[in-house]
Amino acid sequence: MRSNSKPHSPFNTKLILICASVVLFVFLLITTTSSFSKPPISQSHLSNSTHPVDDSEPTPLDCPSLPLTPTCTKTPPSLANALIHYATTNITPQQTLKEISVSARVLEKKAPCNFLVFGLGHDSLMWAGLNHGGRTVFLEEDKAWIEQIKQKLPSLESYHVEYVTKVHQADELLETGMKEECKVVGDPRFSKCDLALKGFPNEIYDIEWDLIMVDAPTGFHDEAPGRMNAIYTAGLMARNREEGETDVFVHDVNRVVEDKFSMAFLCEGYLREQQGLLRHFTIPSHRSRSGRPFCP
Repeated sequence: MRSNSKPHSPFNTKLILICASVVLFVFLLITTTSSFSKPPISQSHLSNSTHPVDDSEPTPLDCPSLPLTPTCTKTPPSLANALIHYATTNITPQQTLKEISVSARVLEKKAPCNFLVFGLGHDSLMWAGLNHGGRTVFLEEDKAWIEQIKQKLPSLESYHVEYVTKVHQADELLETGMKEECKVVGDPRFSKCDLALKGFPNEIYDIEWDLIMVDAPTGFHDEAPGRMNAIYTAGLMARNREEGETDVFVHDVNRVVEDKFSMAFLCEGYLREQQGLLRHFTIPSHRSRSGRPFCP
């Protein structure tokens, strides 16, 4: 039986195909644009979130996601001991905040390093903490004080040293330091200069010190040992290093000995900064360049 329906014309079929193609193209275009407009969701965000992500509020780019594996870092013992010590005592370091900041800035750049300190005091634990991971050694004149500190702070490395000079001999020793044998750079143990200290443990001479702090021995009265030899020896050790430079600090430069001897043997030309009663010198190796004058 023949159908009575009207057959489709070729023109109508082509129009339908064209319209369908346009609709499909527009749909694909909208879908693609929408997918690109959404911010990507990081894998770490998915891993750490137990709630669905709200696409309406994109995650800020400057907000880091939480680590997949949380870590726990313990406070280093030297820092922990320092925090506990200063939090539970009313005794504070003798240097002011501004003075301490001078040395602290250098330690921030150089630590961990080798740090030699003339004197054992209330600030010793602070210096050891600021030089965490390095070696901080203290040289002290008072045996009884060393034992007292060791009982409270056994982690500090200190050695007893003896001084045979007196503050009232300072002028004579300053003249001695001007002699030629005192301008020769070398190991203090073998120096012919009477100012050179020769009684330290051998390892003190064998180590190249990156920082040296002269805040001892006692020097506030005429019968005290004074810091004449300590200042000269610190400068000699700095010059005798194989290469590089040593930062040397001298405290109490308001006193005559510390003022004159630091300028004479650490040299005004090497002076980098003075803050309050503290002077900071940077002394280069004299072994790495022959012919370098004792003072620039």
